[in-house]
Amino acid sequence: MPEATDDRSYRVVRNDEEQYSLVLADRPLPKGWRPAGFEGDRTACLAHIGATWTDLRPVSLRRRLATTA
Repeated sequence: MPEATDDRSYRVVRNDEEQYSLVLADRPLPKGWRPAGFEGDRTACLAHIGATWTDLRPVSLRRRLATTA
């Protein structure tokens, strides 16, 4: 579906590695993902992810690097 005509509602989700994605709000969450506290249209959800997910490295890598630094 072209983004310009996509009027569906999405949910921002996050996994244990603190990676973000979005799923349709009326669908069950994929295994290993939990709500990140934001719902809206696709554009708003992607903007929220862009503002929130500023370090794209998985949390396990960030922790490993922090202990070796």
